Amino acid sequence: MPELVKLYIRQVCVGFALSAAFVALLLWQNVGNLGHLVLASDIGWLAALMLFVFNGLVFAGVQFSISVMRMGENNGPKGGARRAARSAPAFALARSEADQRG
Repeated sequence: MPELVKLYIRQVCVGFALSAAFVALLLWQNVGNLGHLVLASDIGWLAALMLFVFNGLVFAGVQFSISVMRMGENNGPKGGARRAARSAPAFALARSEADQRG
């Protein structure tokens, strides 16, 4: 299996684990009376499942995008000389208030 596919599967698992923890905390802390609504309803399990799946998709996407973006980090020179940007001094004229009036 290609390394990128393994990375994707690993990050999806992490994203859904984070989603499970997030939904459990939402229901346990009863944020916006959500815990009561889910536990008191006869189809509250469907709401909890939808929260888990949709948050899992978001968290998995974020996990994978962060891991892909971190692949491109440059941790130092790989070869060749790096040239520093040269800066030139900038000059500006300053006038006093008396020069500006007259």
